Amino acid sequence: MEAIEPAGAGNVIAGVPARFVARPESTAEAAAVVREAVARDLTIVARGSGSKQRWAMPPNRVDLVVDTRNLSGVVEHAAGDLIAVVRAGTPLREIAEVLAPARQQLALDDPLTEATVGGTVAVSTSGPRRMLYGTVRDLLIGVTVVRSNGAIAKAGGKVVKNVAGYDLGKLVAGSYGTLGLITECVFRLHPLPAASAYVWRDVETADEAARLAAAIIGAQVVPSALEIDAPSEAGFTVAVLLEGVPAGVQSRVLAVEKLLGGETSTSDTPPAWWGRYPWGDGDAGLKLTSPLSQVHHLLKAARAPVSMRGSAGTGVFYAGLPGATDPGLAANLVSDLRAEARAGGGHCVVLTAPEPIRDRLDMWGPIDGLALMRRVKEQFDPDGRFAPGRFVGGI
Repeated sequence: MEAIEPAGAGNVIAGVPARFVARPESTAEAAAVVREAVARDLTIVARGSGSKQRWAMPPNRVDLVVDTRNLSGVVEHAAGDLIAVVRAGTPLREIAEVLAPARQQLALDDPLTEATVGGTVAVSTSGPRRMLYGTVRDLLIGVTVVRSNGAIAKAGGKVVKNVAGYDLGKLVAGSYGTLGLITECVFRLHPLPAASAYVWRDVETADEAARLAAAIIGAQVVPSALEIDAPSEAGFTVAVLLEGVPAGVQSRVLAVEKLLGGETSTSDTPPAWWGRYPWGDGDAGLKLTSPLSQVHHLLKAARAPVSMRGSAGTGVFYAGLPGATDPGLAANLVSDLRAEARAGGGHCVVLTAPEPIRDRLDMWGPIDGLALMRRVKEQFDPDGRFAPGRFVGGI
């Protein structure tokens, strides 16, 4: 079978149909595909499960889709070193299944149930537990990337403190596939906790939700996650995840219940909304950041039909708008949220939106360092071969 084949009807990226598709099974095969694409002057977009292919801007042109799902599997699990080497097309749920017998975990949450490693790194998604375990950039200690000329580049390694060489992992994380084709990642792992518990309380106002979150942060309860849910209808829910040994978790549950006050709920399973984005297929989704001291202002800025939820422990929130929202109203709501985020020293970007809303928005908003990003793109992909136009500033 040839490396590059004609694309079928299902090979569409954010509404843009592809001409060809390739399904490499190794880094060497992926490099050969890229070299063939160079020889034929084809642009390239990588795709794993496709769960985030409607994020960011549609590519200007999609000649070749590189389907990474055959690039799958845990290559190595060094349990003694708390390290795993994983191919890019591996679903996060599969990694959890492989690591569980050793009572270890890759502490990345999966709001989209079929997300793969490559897609998770490419858009740098991190869920509620980023508060304790860190983000994709923190957990990624090595990466293998096929560059725009077909050369294979490796950075980092299988040692947590390995800092030799150019930190390619930090660059490709969050680059939306515009710098190269990720084929393999090395992650540091964490032990699975022996016990866990969720404690939450419903309140009426953003100020009360922010006050309770601040009390949790200021106490010695060491939460793994601290989330606030603000549905579009009304009210707020403050929820805390506690992990550790059973006795320690139980004592901290009592402390958190006391800090939250009022009528609390406690369970070993999370609330139904936990770890999920506040939007569905066809809706608009936003990511907002804020200093912890300004979280209450961000929560106050959300109004119907906006739903918001996220980490009060890190200041990273997500907001959703129904896809049927009038595009003009949607643009105004995004503008207000963006202004509030920036006033507090944060940012607001639109991750995904249906075309009528997307056409009325600046998806990225003001971005510091755009000139530097362009220079990085020029160094890694001078011909604009990878996902052209997908990233901020048309990169």
